[in-house]
Amino acid sequence: MLHLRNDWSVWLDLFHGCQKHAFHLEVRDSYGVPQESERLRRFLAGEPDLIDDYKSSWVTLVQETTARGVEISRVRVVTVPHSGYQRWLLSVTGGNVEAGEDIRYLPRHLAGEVPPDDWWLFDDERVVFNLVDENGSQASAGMAVTTDPRIVEYCRSVKQRLWELATPYAEYVKK
Repeated sequence: MLHLRNDWSVWLDLFHGCQKHAFHLEVRDSYGVPQESERLRRFLAGEPDLIDDYKSSWVTLVQETTARGVEISRVRVVTVPHSGYQRWLLSVTGGNVEAGEDIRYLPRHLAGEVPPDDWWLFDDERVVFNLVDENGSQASAGMAVTTDPRIVEYCRSVKQRLWELATPYAEYVKK
């Protein structure tokens, strides 16, 4: 495995190099992302949301990537009832979906065995693990990248199983 710093330029390179699909598995009920803290605080306090450069950059990347014909999808495995963080994500995910990302939700009690770590699977060839600490904050190691065929195959099988069980965002928020 190759460890890389977790900064925007690395993510840009990964998405610009992606040819077919990028899949993200999220398994935590909350994350400690500094760029999200003010938006989360405002949501929990009942204040109006602010769109910031962090969110705008992601939406732009999704639009550019999907315009090239690359599919971007994710499954969020969530505990029900939802954490404050997951309630906030549900309130802002519509913008990601409108940008072209196919996001699905799967209640943890219906998921069966779930890996303990989040990861991205690019073109069924490369797995990028988001390394976080127990609070969901970025670990000092950043991210780990592998093309090991056994790990890639495992992640591909997890993706397939969870995708079939998960509910599309628009349907999930109606429940």
